Formats: sequence, C-alpha cells, structure tokens
Amino acid sequence: LSLYDATSQIAQEIAEKIQERNRYQRNGESSAKINVIIRSSLQNLRDKIDQLKDLLLRAVSTHQITQLEGDRRQNLVDDLLTRQKQLQASYKNEGPEPDVIRSSLMTGGIKRGVTNPWLLEESEETRGLGFDDLRQQQRRIIEEQDAGLDALSSIISRQKQMGQEIGNELDEQN
Repeated sequence: LSLYDATSQIAQEIAEKIQERNRYQRNGESSAKINVIIRSSLQNLRDKIDQLKDLLLRAVSTHQITQLEGDRRQNLVDDLLTRQKQLQASYKNEGPEPDVIRSSLMTGGIKRGVTNPWLLEESEETRGLGFDDLRQQQRRIIEEQDAGLDALSSIISRQKQMGQEIGNELDEQN
C-alpha cells in the first residue's frame, strides 16, 4: 500500500509537470528540460506499476491477503494503469490546445449536435485552484454527499421499520 501511495504521488507530480510544460509553451518559453523530466518520470511510473502488479500477484497467490482484498487492490492498480495511459497521452499531445479527435474518444466518438464535456471551459469555482485545493474541495463535496446518503439511509430504515409494523398489524387483523 505504501508503494501504491508513492506511485500515485508520482502520477500526480507528472500531471503537474505536464501542466507546467503546457504553461511554458503558451508563454513561448522552452520546455525541453521539463519534457526530459516527464519522460523519465513516466518510465519510473511504468516500472512502479509493474512492480505493484508483481507484488499483488505474489500476495494473492501465497494467500497473504484475501481474494476480496486482492480484487480491491487490483482495482487500484487498474486505476493507476488508466492514469498512466492518460498521462502518456497528455505528454504526447504537446500542443496547449485540446485535441478534438482524441478528446472525442471520451464521449464515444464524434456525434453531431453533442458537445464534448472535456472541451468545456473550467467553472468559476475551480478556476485558479491548485491540485491540493481541488482535492480539498472534492473531499468536502464527498463528505456532504456522504452526510446526505447517511440521512437518506436513516429515512429508508425508518420507512422499512414502519412497513414491517404495518405488515405485522395487517397479519394480526387478518
């Protein structure tokens, strides 16, 4: 799990470097040095993901972890693989402008009259926020959603109890 956290951190750093490189390109500055760092970081990320796969396979096959935990960790590794592929694609797309054809893949292809959500402007509430600020805002939203789900769960539990009591009363009356 610590290797997974370190690998996730590398992916985050790569995303930040790609964003920095794109900012340099928009300003007309040279981004060659950052490209070298990104390329080596991407290789490091690939190596770490391969290492995670091997460790996970070994842990599951020797029953060090349960199958359920193995599946959960496999999902985490799959998410990292997806993230790595996205970062690789972002790295190869060196232009600061979004690639319409590539981003249209996210919506299932080019369709007439359908706007691509990946090409929309950033909202005012997230504009100018850094990765940590966005992550904190996302956590706050998730906590609010969790609180709402907890309230909904208690309401449903109460309704279930009421339904059971009504059913018991009907059985008694019958």
